[in-house]
Amino acid sequence: MTNHLHTICSWKEGHDLGLTGRNIKSFIAMKLIDAVINHSRQSRKEYLPHTFVREGKKSSSNFKHKFWEDENHPVLLDRTAMYNHRLNYLQWNPVTAGFVAAPRHWIYSSAIDYFTEKKGLPDVIILDGFLGPKISNRKDTGQSLRLSG
Repeated sequence: MTNHLHTICSWKEGHDLGLTGRNIKSFIAMKLIDAVINHSRQSRKEYLPHTFVREGKKSSSNFKHKFWEDENHPVLLDRTAMYNHRLNYLQWNPVTAGFVAAPRHWIYSSAIDYFTEKKGLPDVIILDGFLGPKISNRKDTGQSLRLSG
């Protein structure tokens, strides 16, 4: 999405999912802040860096810039039905927001991998034990392929 991130991930026993999430958010923030500051055609170049610095000063957990809000909304996907429901929500989110007509049109979505024979931008791995809505020979045609959950 344009102002937030959805992801489904798993972790191995003994690894800290919270630390992994913070590292991912830190990496994304550094890349996007760098792009805003260093891209000569960036329309928000004049005010966004000042906003990042101002917000960063308000929080002791930031080195200099603050990019993300402090909250997140983790959901445990411990059942296939719950996994399918959340995957469906993630893939249809840009459609519901009016950005695209079909999930496979959002270039940052796993829907490309699910609804077409093409490979999308994100790396997609089907989690063991969760088959998800893999559709190999059909194209999405709108609401008809929405999963029920």
